[in-house]
Amino acid sequence: MEERFSLKEAFRDKSTEEARELYDEWALSYERENLVKGYRIPWMGAAMMARHLPTGNGPVLDAGCGTGLVGEALNVLGYGPIVGCDLSPGMMARAAERDAYADLVTQDMAQSFAWPDAYFAGFICIGCYGPGHAPPGSLRELVRVTRPGGIGVFSLLDANLDARGFGAIIRDLTESGQWRIVEKTRTFRPYVVDEPELMSNLFVIEVLDGEV
Repeated sequence: MEERFSLKEAFRDKSTEEARELYDEWALSYERENLVKGYRIPWMGAAMMARHLPTGNGPVLDAGCGTGLVGEALNVLGYGPIVGCDLSPGMMARAAERDAYADLVTQDMAQSFAWPDAYFAGFICIGCYGPGHAPPGSLRELVRVTRPGGIGVFSLLDANLDARGFGAIIRDLTESGQWRIVEKTRTFRPYVVDEPELMSNLFVIEVLDGEV
């Protein structure tokens, strides 16, 4: 099957509307085109959450949920209710087909989130922090909507740690006592078949009772 979209196009700097249009158009072929490349990070992210956050603690936010690969994995593992949010209605329409989410909300991660402080028991954000995707400041919003003691899991391309300002945000949230880093994985390939130049890490954080 011919690939309609590429990661180069996905990682291109673009406006919010351009990003929404890209992912709306990509929604029907997104999974096939990524899974054939050996895309594995959704399940690795869900496994990291299962390692650190027991089920039954309350709602979990799947931020940038896309077609719902992460949410479905969390649902199988016993988490719930799971709330998904994404910029693309087309991607969320595919996620809704998985019957894993209690709610799906259109959310631009560059803007303030719709939920009140300390609403979620945990959050997971996988594959959202590439170039042209969610900005580093969205980590502050993810912390704000997660209760103290809650667990967050997010992936970050190794090349983006300092290039897009993520390193500065991570250091600030740590030094200001808003979270602590529980675990950071070694660098690994999120795609095991193609895209050998891409390397990623998974972060696990615990939200602390500090000023946001």
